[in-house]
Amino acid sequence: MENKSHAIGAGAFVLVVAALLVALAAWLTRDTGEHRMFEISSREGVTGLQRQAGVRYKGVTVGRVQSITLDPDTVGNVRIRIGVDDSAPITQSTFASLGFQGVTGLAFIQLDDAGESKEPLVSTGDTLARIPMRPGLMSRLTDQGAGLLTKLDDASQRVNLLLAPDNQKKLMDAVDNLGQAAATINQLAKTANQSNLPALAQEASVTLKGLRETSDRLGDSADSVRTSADAFKVMSKRMTEPGGTLDDISQGSEALQATGQTLNTTLVPRLSRTADDTARTVRQLGRAVDAVGDNPQSLLLGSGAATPGPGEPGFTAPNTR
Repeated sequence: MENKSHAIGAGAFVLVVAALLVALAAWLTRDTGEHRMFEISSREGVTGLQRQAGVRYKGVTVGRVQSITLDPDTVGNVRIRIGVDDSAPITQSTFASLGFQGVTGLAFIQLDDAGESKEPLVSTGDTLARIPMRPGLMSRLTDQGAGLLTKLDDASQRVNLLLAPDNQKKLMDAVDNLGQAAATINQLAKTANQSNLPALAQEASVTLKGLRETSDRLGDSADSVRTSADAFKVMSKRMTEPGGTLDDISQGSEALQATGQTLNTTLVPRLSRTADDTARTVRQLGRAVDAVGDNPQSLLLGSGAATPGPGEPGFTAPNTR
């Protein structure tokens, strides 16, 4: 009997302590503040979300999840009722998303505001105001996961095709060809530095200078022609003015004659000299082209020594039959 009384006493003590612990936990977790009730209708799954899960506004806990049921108004949606403190500024532009706590898989409701509206969101009668639900980060990753995997597979196939044995051989051949081309260009640069390019450049400079002087002379001739044309214009204007006389016509004829003499004394000689200079320049260019055609290597090696003529040292008479 004494053992039974001790067992009963120990069991009663354990029950009392457990009841006290439950009561203490309920008292510690009680929510004495006033809450506003809102509803959230979500098309996405709410895996990991439980009753009494936290409701956070921009990361600050402002309430708890009161219930999670299927939405009777929208088939296939989940209805979530939340209680939010009066201090939370819930407006018409507030939206909700599903957040997760680290790697535990436990979810919570994250509230945020786009700032588009300052009007508070208020429930009407027995109908609770609804906060729109937007897909969270995990939902977007899940939706885009299939597309990302498909693109990754395509990229891996293209890389495998690029690294095929045939393509690797072509790539190595291209690298070798580039190396050979670089070596050839380097050799040509060295040869050009050692050749008689300065003399050729000087000759080309002289030729260009002659062409420039010729163009300047042509410009002067064009100015003379323009001046003569202006004189013709003034003369014709005087001839066509009303009230002219035969004396004016005579004077105009004399001016025309003087203009003709000016043309004969200035323009014609200049044009003749310009034509001579142009012909001389063309002949020089022709000789240069003929010399390059007869001896192309002179561009790199120079023109070399001239062939000795009769009476000069080293002259050799051609063989005659």
